[in-house]
Amino acid sequence: MHEHLAQMEISCCDSPQTRRGHERRLAFLLIANDLFLERGFDAVSLDDIVNHAGGSKASIYKYFGNKEGLFTAICDYRREIFFKDICYSLENKIGDLRSYLFQTLINFYHHIMQPCNIAFMRLVIEQTQNNPELALYLHEKGAKLIQLTVANELAKAHEQGKINCTDPISSAMMYFGILRNYEWRIIMGLDISSSEQEVTKHIQYCLDRFLDGHQKV
Repeated sequence: MHEHLAQMEISCCDSPQTRRGHERRLAFLLIANDLFLERGFDAVSLDDIVNHAGGSKASIYKYFGNKEGLFTAICDYRREIFFKDICYSLENKIGDLRSYLFQTLINFYHHIMQPCNIAFMRLVIEQTQNNPELALYLHEKGAKLIQLTVANELAKAHEQGKINCTDPISSAMMYFGILRNYEWRIIMGLDISSSEQEVTKHIQYCLDRFLDGHQKV
């Protein structure tokens, strides 16, 4: 299975060599993203994408291989935006570990509350049901990667003697569990009755308990 993951990551498709080529590739990504969200993946053809974005199907094959490759590229593009919005290194910011962990959760919550992101999460779940290779790829490059990002910060804090965290991977999984109820309610289309203030209070409370469990004895 990991061999298939590597094959997905190392694409045989051509990378644009000119500014116009990069702009054309981005146009395909953005138009296809909107059409997939509006109509669903199966209801959109490559002809539909070309009719909206311009260019030709040959360019799509050149840059993405096929429609599935285009969808994977959209996931990669959205992931880059996600990490830019959500994660940052504690070393590059002024503040303590608690501030970093709190702000990451707040950013994550605001991200998953956006209607376009909710719709895309549902689309990803739908597409991965019958595509285990895509599911593994997106997990490795998405959920697992963001957990590793936080785990690395927890490991650094442990090494610096600030906290006691001998299993940062498990701790990072526990940490993101703070928002799991909200995340699942959003995906299943249930209303979030909590106000922004109540969500913030929930995050602060759970984060304090999380850090209490990592205090040095």
